[in-house]
Amino acid sequence: MSGDTLNYREIMRDAFLGVARRILAQAAEYGLQGETHFYISFRTDHPGVVMSARVKAQYAEEITIVLQNEFWDLAVASDRFSVGLNFDDVPETIVVPLQALTRFVDPSAKFGFEIPATDDDEDPDSAFEEDPEPPSPSPGPAAPGEGQVVSLDAFRKR
Repeated sequence: MSGDTLNYREIMRDAFLGVARRILAQAAEYGLQGETHFYISFRTDHPGVVMSARVKAQYAEEITIVLQNEFWDLAVASDRFSVGLNFDDVPETIVVPLQALTRFVDPSAKFGFEIPATDDDEDPDSAFEEDPEPPSPSPGPAAPGEGQVVSLDAFRKR
């Protein structure tokens, strides 16, 4: 925390990385159940990423990997994960620091999130702005005896 302001970007980043780590740890321990699969995007130029020079040259900045049918030896540590994958039919084990993650999606659950960039990696397209506009005011409170009904169907798993 710098000065007297909270670093919301860093707090959100830590939270999202914790969620990704916990999901990956459960997948490593129990395997992927049903249709569960992950699209994981990460910065290949981040320090600590381990992959072949061939793959790194092909994806110099960012790559999205898919953990679904053909992966092996998923292992999760407090600050990184490793997994075996095929790249153009060549097996390879990669190591990815959690700090390198940019996106995590499970399309089968319609679940996913983008991980905000650090202040060092300022991302102009980030959904997390430094000074967001305040929300527009709501139409006002409901009259006594009146309420607003919100359907939760959109949030239920189908």
